[in-house]
Amino acid sequence: MFQGETAITIDDKGRLTIPTAYREQVAGECANRLVITYNPFEAGSLWLFPHAEWEKVRDQVNALSKVKAAHRDMQMKLVGAAAVVEPDGAARVLLPASQRATTGIEKKAVLLGMGNKFELWSEQAHLAKIRQSIGEDDITSEMAELRL
Repeated sequence: MFQGETAITIDDKGRLTIPTAYREQVAGECANRLVITYNPFEAGSLWLFPHAEWEKVRDQVNALSKVKAAHRDMQMKLVGAAAVVEPDGAARVLLPASQRATTGIEKKAVLLGMGNKFELWSEQAHLAKIRQSIGEDDITSEMAELRL
């Protein structure tokens, strides 16, 4: 289970270093294999899945009917763009250049542990998103039941 927010620096070659706190989990639970793909719901963000978790997501997404445009879009953004990466000896993974360019992820980024996956955000997109408050009209019935 991944959780927490970490400021990340992307090096000149487009690599991010996996934070020390997650290295054992990535090595053990993820068998040192992550899958990087687009977040289909938020611009400025990539998803990083442990390989085993990714296979479940991939199979669910591929099972969607190809008849609906939204299904095809999700399949393209998640499955079509997916890249398997393995950390090198210095715990760095190379982010695909096309994904960095599309999301605007440059030198400064934010890595969020989101339970079963990581989200990697461009610093600007993360700041904009985190500064948005959840309005009363946005609260779902499930959210209203939370005891925060």
